[in-house]
Amino acid sequence: MSLALYYHPLSSYCWKALIAFYENDIPFEPHIVNLGDEAAAAAFKRIWPVGRFPVLRDAERDRLVPESSIIIEYLAQHYPGRSKLLPEDADLARQVRFHDRFFDNYVMTPMQKIVFDRIRPAGRKDPHGVEEARTLLETSLRMIDETMASRTWAMDETFTLADCAAAPSLYYANRVAPFTGQLESAARYLERLKQRPSFARVLKEAEPYFQYFPSED
Repeated sequence: MSLALYYHPLSSYCWKALIAFYENDIPFEPHIVNLGDEAAAAAFKRIWPVGRFPVLRDAERDRLVPESSIIIEYLAQHYPGRSKLLPEDADLARQVRFHDRFFDNYVMTPMQKIVFDRIRPAGRKDPHGVEEARTLLETSLRMIDETMASRTWAMDETFTLADCAAAPSLYYANRVAPFTGQLESAARYLERLKQRPSFARVLKEAEPYFQYFPSED
């Protein structure tokens, strides 16, 4: 098999890449990486020294492709399918990339700051940083709620890279800073994402790992 994906089923950024694979039924060899296992972590870092996933290896083209957004663009270029996750039109593609970066930088990043602080050892927590992250997250969610009041997907009626980013961002954000019942447009968008077959499959595969998600103290 040409494509191998190194990932973890609980990782939000891995979800983003997996959605793209499942949207277009692209076959790949799964390599689940347990960074908590010293040997597995060391083996993965020999492939990608940064030690962050997802990472895609394309044996046919002898390419190593890290980072979820870049992986999705790579798949769109070399393994296109029925879902055009990145428009050919340059202006539309730029708008898709903007929404992708918005979900990653202003939803995913502050959400992860809050979650990772939960597993910091005593005396090493960052309450000020968490407060700032919550403020950014709540502001971003309100903006998304306003935008999605008149849209089906991030780019109106077309499912794109931006929605691949939105799905894990909003799913985990709703666990960290619940907005269901408050931001109705954002909540309805999340429900549509959860019903999308590609994301529903990702969630199903992640179920055995949800027990490891850090709960609030």
